[in-house]
Amino acid sequence: MTAKTSQTKNFINALPKNIFSGFVVSLIALPLGLGLALASEAPPISGIIAAVVGGIVVSILGGSNVTITGPGNGLVIVLLGAITTLGGGDLYQGYLFTLAAIVVSGGLMVLLGFLKMGRLADFFPASAIEGMLAAIGLGILAKQFHIMIGHNNESGSIISLLGKIPTGLYGVYKDANPEILVAAAIGIIALLIMIYYSKIRNKYFHLIPAPMWILILTIGFSYVLAALDIPYPMSSKFLVNIPDDIFAQWAFPDFSILQKKEFILVVFAITLIASIESLLSIKAVDKLDPLSRRSNVNKDLKALGVATSISGLLGGLNVVTVIARSSVNVNNNATNRSANLFHALFLVAFVLLFQDQLRKIPLAALAAILVYTGYKLATPKTLGKIAKIGKEQIAIFLVTLLTTLFTNLITGISAGIVVTFLIHVVINKSFSLFINHITKPNILMYKEKDGNNYYVSVKYFCSFLNFYKLKNNLDVIPENENVILDFSLCNFVDHTVMDGLESYIDTFAKKGGSIEIIGLDKHGADSKHPFAIRKVIPLAKLAAVERYFTKRQKLLKSTAKEYHWKYVPKKNPKTDFLSNFIFFRTREIPYIYNALKDKDNKFKVVDVEFTEGAFIAREVVKTTIMHIQLDKEIPIFTLDKEGLLDFIYGLAGFKDITINNHPDFNKRFYLSGENETTIKELFTNELILFLESNPYYHIESNGSTLLILKKERLLSVQEIKAMIFFGQQLYALLQGKN
Repeated sequence: MTAKTSQTKNFINALPKNIFSGFVVSLIALPLGLGLALASEAPPISGIIAAVVGGIVVSILGGSNVTITGPGNGLVIVLLGAITTLGGGDLYQGYLFTLAAIVVSGGLMVLLGFLKMGRLADFFPASAIEGMLAAIGLGILAKQFHIMIGHNNESGSIISLLGKIPTGLYGVYKDANPEILVAAAIGIIALLIMIYYSKIRNKYFHLIPAPMWILILTIGFSYVLAALDIPYPMSSKFLVNIPDDIFAQWAFPDFSILQKKEFILVVFAITLIASIESLLSIKAVDKLDPLSRRSNVNKDLKALGVATSISGLLGGLNVVTVIARSSVNVNNNATNRSANLFHALFLVAFVLLFQDQLRKIPLAALAAILVYTGYKLATPKTLGKIAKIGKEQIAIFLVTLLTTLFTNLITGISAGIVVTFLIHVVINKSFSLFINHITKPNILMYKEKDGNNYYVSVKYFCSFLNFYKLKNNLDVIPENENVILDFSLCNFVDHTVMDGLESYIDTFAKKGGSIEIIGLDKHGADSKHPFAIRKVIPLAKLAAVERYFTKRQKLLKSTAKEYHWKYVPKKNPKTDFLSNFIFFRTREIPYIYNALKDKDNKFKVVDVEFTEGAFIAREVVKTTIMHIQLDKEIPIFTLDKEGLLDFIYGLAGFKDITINNHPDFNKRFYLSGENETTIKELFTNELILFLESNPYYHIESNGSTLLILKKERLLSVQEIKAMIFFGQQLYALLQGKN
């Protein structure tokens, strides 16, 4: 069976699951599409058009696997502002101008895709994005809360609308308008359904999503009243307006203000927010994909751009990738993009077959769904979550949030970026750290010859400004490989990077690979959160390194417990025990740290920082070594790779010792020492076979102790475990304890 035939068979076998998932998603997309359009002051059908066009186009042209596309929460504020301002008070004309902006925006998104700007979201600080999303949530909630309680004509800024909420609630009670009272009752009941839906433990009830239950109950309410011959208590202005003939009243974009500044600003705002929302959602959905596939974000960006332009031409809103509907898609076992297509086809069927029913949906019910959505984006828990990461993240979040609320999204996210950069400068007390190194290559990556690891070293700094460089390198590594990511030469690592790397760690783990971060054990942090900013702090050399454990330190602690050893993370200036080894003879060792010791102090594994060279050639090196206390004296010797340190050993008066009848060993290793005869007696056939059968280690004996070293870098925890096993086996052979 060919690969193509196999793919076709798998696709056909998965069709039932994808059709069902598409149906379930469409049940959510229908009320949300109507609601998001109404929240933007656009005709309700425009939200459905965006979902249908997005589902069809992106399922054919896209580069993601299980995402769902349609109108998004993030653009409500932008589109609402565009429609109300571009039309100069005429909402329908503003809608036509906004459609033109949507078409142009789609073209820009296609261009961004061709320019491979799928990394756009990486240039925005994580806390600034959280602040932007919270502002969007408050914007949605501010407008929709008034509609939920029957006040459809409230207008003003986000702040003023939020301030009017208590007055609006009191007005419902004071005015006692029957229509408003009914609308408010429906809105509040709908909101309670959204809140308590997840708390109802019934699998059959959960077959229908909460938003669809709201539509079923509100539409059913109208039919019950009709059956009882009771007049419906609300006029058409409180209900969804669907034209009698959708096709006859199709709206088309108006490009007559194409060159105006306000129009251009709207285009850029729509493009920026649509791109960020889509890229963040794609990244989040990739984490949920049970097959751990990675989307082609640039291809998806192009598909979203094409869909957006077509949607705008047909009278629809923007098309973006949406996280909530995509999550539902994954949870219903969708396997490929066909689920997105089926969700669009079901929406077409709903609109064509159930137009009369859609006209019976109260605006208050849809507003309640959006109020809940807005609250979820701006929940107070977000601030608590950010506060745990660090105090500076609260400042970034609040600046972005407040600036967005009082101005607009572009100004808000720009303020977040500027504040983040200034905070980073203050934390590091250095402007030059960023300016001098922003354009310099700071990533070294290679596959180690004597192991199965990819080694990635990061230098200078790693923040939202240059995170894309690290991601570009990680993206080319097969996800079933093991990666050692070393930050020991990096002075500063920001929250955006720490947060972003967690996604890579999860993805590699799912595919059978791993990413282990090393080199952060000496970096300070303001909190114990794993995503907190990490910075090398120039304190006194005996300053504690264990104040906030890194993931590596936690693993070292658990490793010590596993071996019944002791773990001592703090710095220790007592390094004399290393000075009588040739390897460290010309190197300055200020301290050791992260020590693992057995209960008899016979075996010790430590991280060592040492310097070599002087003046401008001075270099700081960090490595992990194993030190073994011997029970009985053995000859002094060094064992290294052939040719690696020949010159150094030559200066020490040593020469390569040849072991008879072991040509492979002689070819691979450089064995040297003072007493050739006793060394040859020590290197028995059994010892030589052991050394040839294991990965290479630098081994040095000073007579009473052994030094074992693998690489001139810090080792991962897995490598440390391998070194301990090697050292214990070597000790047994040298001491005759097999």
